[in-house]
Amino acid sequence: MIEALRKLGLSDLEARCYLALHGQQPSSGYEVSKQVSVSRSNVYAALRGLVEKGVCRAEEGEPVRFAAIPIGQVVKLLQSEFERTARLLESELTTLPDSPPFFSNWKGDQQVDLALRRLAANAREEILVDLWAEDLHWVEESLLAAQRRGTAVHLMVIGEAQTELTRVIVHSVPPGGPHKSRNFSMLLDKETAILGSLSRHAPATALESNHPAVLNVLQTSYFHDVVMMRIENDFARELEERYGKDYALIRREHPEMHSENLNTFISRKDDLL
Repeated sequence: MIEALRKLGLSDLEARCYLALHGQQPSSGYEVSKQVSVSRSNVYAALRGLVEKGVCRAEEGEPVRFAAIPIGQVVKLLQSEFERTARLLESELTTLPDSPPFFSNWKGDQQVDLALRRLAANAREEILVDLWAEDLHWVEESLLAAQRRGTAVHLMVIGEAQTELTRVIVHSVPPGGPHKSRNFSMLLDKETAILGSLSRHAPATALESNHPAVLNVLQTSYFHDVVMMRIENDFARELEERYGKDYALIRREHPEMHSENLNTFISRKDDLL
């Protein structure tokens, strides 16, 4: 019995004192010391320990008397303490600290391909993808696998593409077709992003990051694309009458907006007008 109580966290003397009190009337330290044949000073220290652990209670008086808490109540107390401690340990030791912001550069078709497939394979809830139809083959198999396991895959593709992916938004191809370097991006679970360039004339390059600024830019860009496509689909004529073809009026007022990438973005709406 003493060994079992020790496994519950009592010292040898505490266990002996508890057994001496259990089922008995409240007793003084002197009376307990006689039962366990240990000096009163050591017994009083053990009794104070039992009170601090909540397995005995002290009754004020002259002298102070001690009584054992029923073993059933002690066991339930210890069980609840153990469970609380176990939950705390599981929470602290299984919840890893947030990864610090990082930027990783991938160079070459093989490295970029491995990075894309690794990230898609580890996505849990959501993937936002923006790329050209010519480049869908890089990630389509990995995206389909993610879709089959329940991950929501949202594909925004420039140009018509035959795919079994179910959430697809198609943009028209800008005049002149794809540029020499075709940009792509992929945002995974709003936690990690990869963006880069694919080309027929140079090795692929990509940047992988979990930096909040990068994640926010990609998420905002996707939101703006979806909103603008809906607005242009619903109000195409009104927009051209107000701002001119390809937003010519706005572009004249903001020359800083002139760039090859912006021209590509604006030309995506041509089929809607």
